[in-house]
Amino acid sequence: MHHRTRILDFAAISILATALAGELTLRAQTIPPRYEKPSPAILSVLDAPPPPEMRVSPSGDAALLYTPELYPSIYDLSRPMLRLAGLRMNPANNGAHNPPRFTGFALVRLPGGSQMKLALPAAGHFSAPIWAPDSAHFFTVDSGPRAVQLWIGDGRTGAVRVVAGIRLNATLGEPCRWMPGSRDLLCATVPAGRGAPPREPDEPAGPRVQQSFGKAAPQPTFEDLLQNNYDQQLFDYYATAQLELVRVAGGPAAPVGKPAIFGDFDPAPDGRHILVERIHRPYSYLVTVGSFPREVDVWTRAGRVAYHAASLPLEENVPLAGVPTGPRDFSWEPTAPATLVWVEALDGGNPRTKAAHRDKVMRVNVAQAQPGGAEPAPVEMFQLEQRFAGIAWGERGDFGIVLDFDRSHQRGRAFFFDPGDASAGLKLVWDRSLEDRYKDPGQPVERLLPGGHRAIVEDGDFIFLAGAGASPEGDRPFLDRFNRQTLRAERVFHCSADSYESFVALDAADGSKFVTRRESPSDPPNYFLRDASGASRQLSHYADPAPQLRKIKWQEVTYQRDDGVGLSMTLYLPPDYRPGERRPAVVWAYPREYVNAAVASEVAGSPNRFLTLRGYSELFFLLDGYAVLDNAAMPVVGNPETVNDTYVQQIVADAKAAIDKAAAMGAIDPGRVGVGGHSYGAFMTGNLLAHSDLFRAGIAESGAYNRTLTPFGFQNERRTLWQAPQTYLHMSPFMYADKIKAPILLIHGEADNNSGTFPIQSDRLYRAIKGNGGSVRYVTLPDEAHGYAARETIEDVLWEKLRWFDMWVKNPGAPETPAGGRN
Repeated sequence: MHHRTRILDFAAISILATALAGELTLRAQTIPPRYEKPSPAILSVLDAPPPPEMRVSPSGDAALLYTPELYPSIYDLSRPMLRLAGLRMNPANNGAHNPPRFTGFALVRLPGGSQMKLALPAAGHFSAPIWAPDSAHFFTVDSGPRAVQLWIGDGRTGAVRVVAGIRLNATLGEPCRWMPGSRDLLCATVPAGRGAPPREPDEPAGPRVQQSFGKAAPQPTFEDLLQNNYDQQLFDYYATAQLELVRVAGGPAAPVGKPAIFGDFDPAPDGRHILVERIHRPYSYLVTVGSFPREVDVWTRAGRVAYHAASLPLEENVPLAGVPTGPRDFSWEPTAPATLVWVEALDGGNPRTKAAHRDKVMRVNVAQAQPGGAEPAPVEMFQLEQRFAGIAWGERGDFGIVLDFDRSHQRGRAFFFDPGDASAGLKLVWDRSLEDRYKDPGQPVERLLPGGHRAIVEDGDFIFLAGAGASPEGDRPFLDRFNRQTLRAERVFHCSADSYESFVALDAADGSKFVTRRESPSDPPNYFLRDASGASRQLSHYADPAPQLRKIKWQEVTYQRDDGVGLSMTLYLPPDYRPGERRPAVVWAYPREYVNAAVASEVAGSPNRFLTLRGYSELFFLLDGYAVLDNAAMPVVGNPETVNDTYVQQIVADAKAAIDKAAAMGAIDPGRVGVGGHSYGAFMTGNLLAHSDLFRAGIAESGAYNRTLTPFGFQNERRTLWQAPQTYLHMSPFMYADKIKAPILLIHGEADNNSGTFPIQSDRLYRAIKGNGGSVRYVTLPDEAHGYAARETIEDVLWEKLRWFDMWVKNPGAPETPAGGRN
């Protein structure tokens, strides 16, 4: 049941009575719900279309442009939803609830840049397109009101058609994969003749029983878990799918195996084998579907088991920050016909266990399996001293990269290896702090192989690395040509100092042609085809949708807090700002933990981005006359095991430093500053109001405020409540509700799906502040998750936020009971 109550409470009645000339009528505390709208100036910006996205074909001779649909209506968002096993399902169409939607599809020919719009139905809710390995076709999925349907497009002509007779099952993720050869798609469909969904019983069959005997099993506080036997029946009904081979050329689809709940299915590069993970009972009321028991097998195209890889039990007892025992992280080696690769823990999966090596990487050649014969034996490739963090393969099959991760010190390493010679061992190439953005060498550039899997592009002894290019001057993305033998990099492309241009895709394997996305403070983002000479051709033509925003000015600002830790923020000034004015200000931030102060001091972001305002962004305060101290650095620096012992002191010092800097620049009035944040930023907001007097008011969106409700860790806290009770209590704004005297606006989605941020967190903080005489407004958003989506909700949240700070921050000398609109 949704609680559509809007609550307003001004407990400091004597103060308000004085402000209102001694006469105040206490209004009803339950306020009739309705959606409000912000000013026309803000609505016009919300109406501005977003820039398109682009996917280049594997052959490089075409690309697809498509535009995100930003805001579904509240009608769309409030369609029936099942919250089962950590998933959100739409029972009407057997798909995901509120999946991403795209429109404005166009086919772009390369290198010329000519465009052709695709004739997809305007009323469709289409997914991002997926190219076939041979680039001849692509597919997209339409999440319609009654069915999820498959559409196939021609990569040469742009012609598109719906595949009749196929009803996809998209409850567990992307429902289709391209088969090697690009002539077929392997799709999860709704089983034929499934029948009606199970009927909810009129009375329970008995009590719900869970038990545990003597073995520690700490778990995060997940949302949307199964609650009872009826939930299990619903999960079985909607998640069960039939795999089918759908021919691009048309004709009847061919079933593969029997219906099951498929956690994953992935064709091997030879097109004759399929990796299949089948989920089965017993289910859990404590963990999500990703931890349910499963059988991992390799099937033939006919659905027969060619190789049994693993029987994985329910994962309720995995150590905190650990991994399950037994095989995990299955994948295909992309350049071999059917070689299966996986990882196994050597330390019991427990990061606190001392071990010389934590993981080993295994593989087996499934192509050697013979029906009815002995299964091929897996072999160990190598062992890793730290936890496995990923593997990538060169496109020629002669080299690979494996990553490991040391959580204790936040360090990551990259090793080169030879897939054909395990005795050659691992060659350490990079060993760095994962917090250190300045030293990030970039990510290997990959391409889609004919076998349907991605691999690292190789050009002789060279590979390509693309990165964000973080630096003291801001981000300047790059593309490097990296020699695998000498380990030296040659810069192919580096973003100029007066724009922001990032690498998108190679259009030639030798790096002589590639696609970028370029923008600047005055130029909207568009895609370009570059060549080795430096010449470029514009491929998209997105115009400035909101010219009124160009009057907004901003700069990246660096400064220090009292203990010398370097900090940074982006200082935005409103369109009508004149030098020397001290404006009311908003500090918006999100705390992050760091091992050392030097890394915490690094500058993030770029001063050369094209400014767009989306959703319920804090930057909309600029259109109401505020300065905004955005992404104000809130580092919490120290030993990862104990860093939160000084969390409160550090964020207060961070906030004070940001205000002091902006005030010293003459841009803000330090006596009129509000603070806000989302999720962990909302948690920060509650703490800043409880432990400092820096702010006139606060806005906290979808936060967690009582850490005893997340007793087995939160964010990067590694200790449990019972190991560090004082830290948990001291970090909880709920425990200091009597100290929160600055007015605070609490906003929370009623269908929050984020671990730890149950709506009860905001509900209980509201009651605590109210009970202790504070000033608080509590707004709950029907049908909204952790992030807010519906257009009506977005408008209402902006109205709430702007109105709250106008009352308490911009004009703090004369607070008044809100009048007009929903009050």
